[in-house]
Amino acid sequence: MAAITGPTLRRLPKLRQDAGQRKAIVSSMAYHAPTLILSLLMIYPILWMFASSFKVPTDIWKDVSSLIPKQPTLDNYIKGWAGFGGVRFDTFYINSFIYAGGATLFQVVSSAIAAFGFARIRFFGRNFWFTCMLLTLMLPVQVLIIPQYIMFKQLGWINTYLPLLVPRLCGSAFFIFMIMQFIRGLPKELDEAARIDGCGTIGIFFRIILPLIQPAMITAAIFTFYWTWEDFMGPLLYLSNPKTYTLSLALRGFADPGTGTDWGAIFAMASLSLVPVFAIFVFFQRYLVQGISTTGLTGG
Repeated sequence: MAAITGPTLRRLPKLRQDAGQRKAIVSSMAYHAPTLILSLLMIYPILWMFASSFKVPTDIWKDVSSLIPKQPTLDNYIKGWAGFGGVRFDTFYINSFIYAGGATLFQVVSSAIAAFGFARIRFFGRNFWFTCMLLTLMLPVQVLIIPQYIMFKQLGWINTYLPLLVPRLCGSAFFIFMIMQFIRGLPKELDEAARIDGCGTIGIFFRIILPLIQPAMITAAIFTFYWTWEDFMGPLLYLSNPKTYTLSLALRGFADPGTGTDWGAIFAMASLSLVPVFAIFVFFQRYLVQGISTTGLTGG
C-alpha cells in the first residue's frame, strides 16, 4: 500500500469540503427540480389565461398549448373594460373593493374583539358559547342560504350590499378561534401590569393586546379579502342591478349562451382581477407566514 504523502494530507480538508459542496448541490437540485416542475404545472393555467387575453378570439381555442400569441392584440382589454349594459368595468372594480374592503374591515375587527372576550374575559357560560361558535363551522353554507335570504328580503335589503356586509359585524368563527389562539400565547402578566397602571378591560385590549396581535389580524384580513374578492354566490343571490355587480358577477356577464361568449374579454378582465390579489400577497406575505406560524401557540 502506497504511503500518503505530505501534500496529499494537506489537501484532505479541501477534498472533504469539495465533496460536501457537491453533495449539497445534488441535494438542492433533487429538491428544487421537482418543486419547480410542480410550480410550473400549478401556475400554467394562469399563464395560459394571461397569454390568451392577448390573442384574437379565433386563436384562443386553436392551439391551447401555446403561450405565445400569433397576432398580439389589446382589443380584448378594450372591449372588456367597456363593460356591458352601459356599465364600464371600472364600476365593477370599485364595487368589488367596496365589498371586499368593507367585509374585511368588519369581520377582522369584530373577530378580534370576540377573540379577546373568549381568551381574556371570564363570564357566565363562556365555554358554552364558545362551543356554540365552533359548531357553526360545521354548518354547510347551503343550509343557511334560504333562511337568510327570506330574512333579508323581509328587511328590504335585497339588491343592496347590506346582506353581504352586515353579517360580517358578527365576526367569523374560524378567525375568532385563530386570533384567540394567538392571544392565549401572550403572557397574562401583561394584562396584570396594565391593570396596576390603571387600565380597564377596554384599555388593555386597545393598548396591550391589539398591537401584539397584528400578525394574526393581518393574516385574517388577507384571507378574508381573498375569499370575499372571489365570492360569487353572495353577490349572485342579493345583487340584480348591473351597476352593483362585483367582478365575479361581471365576468359571468360576458358569457351569453344565446349570442356567444367573448372569451377574449373574459380572460382579459380575469387577468386584471388578479392584480389586487397578487399585490396583497407580495406586500404582506411575511405577515401571512408569521401569523400562520404563531397562531398555534397556546399559553396559560
